[in-house]
Amino acid sequence: MHQDRQIKTANWLRNIARYSLLTIGILIFVFALLSGSEDYGGGLKGIIKNSPNAGPWLLLLIFVFVAWKWELAGGILITLLGLFVTWFMSFRGNNFFILPFIFFLLIILMGLFFLISWYLRRKNVS
Repeated sequence: MHQDRQIKTANWLRNIARYSLLTIGILIFVFALLSGSEDYGGGLKGIIKNSPNAGPWLLLLIFVFVAWKWELAGGILITLLGLFVTWFMSFRGNNFFILPFIFFLLIILMGLFFLISWYLRRKNVS
């Protein structure tokens, strides 16, 4: 009975992390890809020149797909990416904005959800 509840909790955490990060990653990737392209002349050429802005979000999507197959590896990668992005965007320089900070903490939390889900499953296998 206790094992069933832990597995259900693990499934719940994994699904929240998967679909939240997938949704966030796709939306922000597209926004980052398109939002500065007009500065480079717009169109496909502008999107290609602006594509480095979408790099971190593409990396997040790749890590989500890693976590889809391997929760431990993906959870570690997502958590580390979240920590790096939080440091890079919020604590480097004089720019600190609360909403992006909270958003980055959400990414870290979702990475931790993968890790907790992996732990609960591993604990029940042993």
